[in-house]
Amino acid sequence: MRALGTALLLVVAAAIVSASAPAAAGDEFFIVSSVDADKGTIVVKRPTETTLTMRVTDKTRCTGLKGEAIRFTDLRAGDTVFVTSAASPSGPPVASTIRRSPMTVEELHRRYLRF
Repeated sequence: MRALGTALLLVVAAAIVSASAPAAAGDEFFIVSSVDADKGTIVVKRPTETTLTMRVTDKTRCTGLKGEAIRFTDLRAGDTVFVTSAASPSGPPVASTIRRSPMTVEELHRRYLRF
């Protein structure tokens, strides 16, 4: 019975968090691997464990868990983020938005599970 209560609490918490941080069209989920402010890059990891280096510019908009503006340098290894990026002909893709947010159960189902 206690496990059922814990599971219900997690589902309710996930619904509250997902309601406060809707997914943007075209963004991807990543785990931050490293941040290099000097080079203006972020290395992120997909759920498949593959990594990707992205450039961050002064036009990249970064937001925190509550939607507040944060600095790129506020991100840390292990943070979970949703990133919208564009291909660049001269190197790695450029992040246009980086949104710090957890992967909720609802979002997991929407993005990766089809049942």
